[in-house]
Amino acid sequence: MSTLHLVATPIGNLEDISARALRVLSEVCLIAAEDTRHTGRLLQHYGIQTPCISYHEHNKLTRLERVLAALAAGDVALVSDAGTPALNDPGYELVQAVLAAGHDVSPVPGACAPVAALVASGLPTDTFLYLGYLPRRQVDRLRLLQSIATLPHTLIFLETPHRLLEALSDLVARLGDRPIAVARELTKLHEEIFRGTLTQAQVHFNAQPPRGEFTLVVAGYIAVPGRWSEEHLRSALQSAQESGEKPSVLARRMAAESGWPKSEVYELLKTLRVTE
Repeated sequence: MSTLHLVATPIGNLEDISARALRVLSEVCLIAAEDTRHTGRLLQHYGIQTPCISYHEHNKLTRLERVLAALAAGDVALVSDAGTPALNDPGYELVQAVLAAGHDVSPVPGACAPVAALVASGLPTDTFLYLGYLPRRQVDRLRLLQSIATLPHTLIFLETPHRLLEALSDLVARLGDRPIAVARELTKLHEEIFRGTLTQAQVHFNAQPPRGEFTLVVAGYIAVPGRWSEEHLRSALQSAQESGEKPSVLARRMAAESGWPKSEVYELLKTLRVTE
């Protein structure tokens, strides 16, 4: 049986492609590419003349038969616009179909923006959770962040420039002022990695309007001895709101009792009032 090769391509710098990847792209009978024009420039740069067809989010199901037919004749490569295919890009359904048809699937490792940002972040790399792009709607974004607020793993997200400031604000509201690394335009001419806290990142990118592609690496939750869990604090705040205390007074009192910073208690109190 033939093999579908999942070939990682550069995320910016064209030198970030392996000798094996170039050989595979030269030897397969067909390349399925997210954008044939984008991949065409890479192939032209390296003098590779293998035929290409498009395989993207809007035609991925109709292209399955074409790729399976090509596999009957020889090996096929799948590439995305940048980085590792099938990771936050089309490819999952194709891999399933190829395996079901009895063919092999082989990864050809290479560039991967989430991993590149993680290892350069300065944050723990022993356990991490990659969640792709944050939801576009704020209500969905806040719900997701709330569900992972107490996980100990380093968190990795992708974000677009026009939603970066909103995302940073919601991260502070749900996760508190944690350490973050914001990687922009990795491996490209204007590569930048900002390292600091979430509030410092807000100040930085308010002063310098976001441009390019962003990967966010956020520190995981660290439990403080003697500090209430967020679930406990939320429950206490919900009950205490019935006392009629002013929010500032309530936040100060609950901060003293719970071990949480007053600013974080106040932010949490505001979110409770919004969702009531």
